Amino acid sequence: METKVFDHNTVAAAAKLIQAGEVVAFPTETVYGLGADATDPKAALKVYAAKHRPADNPLIVTVADPAMVARYATITPAAQQLMDAFWPGPLTIILDILPGALSMVVTGGLQTAAFRMPANALTREMIRLADRPIVGPSANLSGKPSATRPEHVLHDFDGAIAGILDDGPTTVGVESTVIDMTVQPPAILRPGEVTPQMLAPYIGEVATDRHKVGAKETPKAPGMKYKHYAPTAQVVVVDHPADWPAAIAWATAHHQPFGVMATDAVLTTLPAAVPTYSLGANLASATRSLFAGLRWFDLHPTVTLILAEAFAPEGLGVAYMNRLLKSAGNEHFQPDED
Repeated sequence: METKVFDHNTVAAAAKLIQAGEVVAFPTETVYGLGADATDPKAALKVYAAKHRPADNPLIVTVADPAMVARYATITPAAQQLMDAFWPGPLTIILDILPGALSMVVTGGLQTAAFRMPANALTREMIRLADRPIVGPSANLSGKPSATRPEHVLHDFDGAIAGILDDGPTTVGVESTVIDMTVQPPAILRPGEVTPQMLAPYIGEVATDRHKVGAKETPKAPGMKYKHYAPTAQVVVVDHPADWPAAIAWATAHHQPFGVMATDAVLTTLPAAVPTYSLGANLASATRSLFAGLRWFDLHPTVTLILAEAFAPEGLGVAYMNRLLKSAGNEHFQPDED
């Protein structure tokens, strides 16, 4: 299969592929998604197959506007408030679906679905032209780092999907916040750029301790159950700025071909021979660059260990650390290692 690349001038052709039941990757402000007709179970199954994704990991339903959500789900007054305040934007809202409105293939067998209206006008135009919502999991092979650039999508899916809608690099860098509005209090199931503090004025108390499910449970949102975001090399998180000299000495002493992914302030202190990937100057740039950095090291297979900089789990740092710790399998550098 030839994977065609579409842009602003050819978005209608991408929409026709969606209508034909094909898979087209698409941009959002967070990461690239892997899109197919959410009303066509066969099309949705193509996404699971392309990603090698477990069948009980539900697919986010991506829409052009809130009116499209109303075709498939019950929009409560509180959910409407969130849509009014944060859409289009990096917030995914879990709602109860209308009876028989969506295939269980899309919902992972649940009677709920996660809906998202991205802040990318090109993608919303493709959905509008297709006149149907699209499933929208991140455009990466299951378990690998998410795609934040069209070339990342091509790396994983060239020849395996029908097309890519190219709108350049994404701006946020980690997936949307997922909030479950079918429970009380509403619960954040995946942290993102929209924080609990931002949501509270609209819906009050928000639970933030429900990011994982048991081995036999079906997750309501992506990222809760299965291994995510992991490059080939082992990632080890360096928690404190003062730990970097010891971490470098430890990695060097173990004779591992290792690399470092950190902000420029850290990189300027390192030996010149160490392969590095810059996370920029601060938390915002680090979040935008996190997945691109993990993928960059996958292109340098001699590196078997990646030391990665941590940030305080506050505000956007909660989302950054959520993704980084998943990529590392929760492995931290211990200063007393020898």
